[in-house]
Amino acid sequence: MQRRSFLKNAAFGVVAVSTSGLIHFDGERYVGDCETTTDIIGPFYRPNAPLKTNFIIPGDPGVPVELSGIVRHGDCMTPYKKAKIELWHCANNGLYDNDSEEYRYRGMTFTDEEGRYLFTTILPVPYNAAGGPMRPAHFHLMITATGYQPLITQLYFTSDPYIDKDPFSMAPAAKKRILMIGSTPDGKKKVVYDINMAEKLDVEPASLEKLAGNYTCQEQEEITSSIFVWNKRLWENTVYGKKLDPFGRPLDYIGNNTFQSPGQPVSMSNTCQFEISESGSVKYTQTIINAKGNKYVFTFVKKG
Repeated sequence: MQRRSFLKNAAFGVVAVSTSGLIHFDGERYVGDCETTTDIIGPFYRPNAPLKTNFIIPGDPGVPVELSGIVRHGDCMTPYKKAKIELWHCANNGLYDNDSEEYRYRGMTFTDEEGRYLFTTILPVPYNAAGGPMRPAHFHLMITATGYQPLITQLYFTSDPYIDKDPFSMAPAAKKRILMIGSTPDGKKKVVYDINMAEKLDVEPASLEKLAGNYTCQEQEEITSSIFVWNKRLWENTVYGKKLDPFGRPLDYIGNNTFQSPGQPVSMSNTCQFEISESGSVKYTQTIINAKGNKYVFTFVKKG
């Protein structure tokens, strides 16, 4: 029996609305461009970060810095009040706090009536990514605002020597997220980044729930995957013998029953194409292309 498409495109579509204009660099950041681009969430996201804007830990080394900006609606002009901003980054030793109750160098806040946000923390540092190449220093941000697709992005710094060696910071979409580290009037370091939200149609929640569950890899049984719904979005956490992500990574719907990891460089990709049979069983094919151009294909079958 021929399998049927489990959702019509009209019910499972994602439409992005973004407006771009002329841009110029004002010595500190690019201005005049409405688009805020996304990036990988990385393997170190933790939900339920506490409400706090001061990350400074007495006795911990690091260069203090203020990260601030304005969140605007999709019209690129109207401030968005009470948008949720989550920030996380590594410590001065290049490590992330993935499990402590203190949520070190992790926190969240809400924008004020003028759409403004402000964090006081330390500058992150470059670090070795799981034995691979060095990653440039970066902030992680997740912005959640009612009426818009949650935005996940990373901010890099112009002075970092690893910018032109990292496939994510080298991507054209990251150009306007490579920021200058300036100074406040009293001599403190500062980074300024304004955010413009992009509208996307949410995938129907009932459709996402059909895909949620625990999966086993047909090619290698030691590889397992958890597909779940969080914050009205599909997430995946694949375990290759050991758990790498403390939470998971988001997926964006791109059509044809297919989701992909956002913010990948042009040369890299991670896509998951789902199939639901007439009997209700679910499987998906994951296709990964790494930075070297190597392609890997795995088939995951939902348990139960």
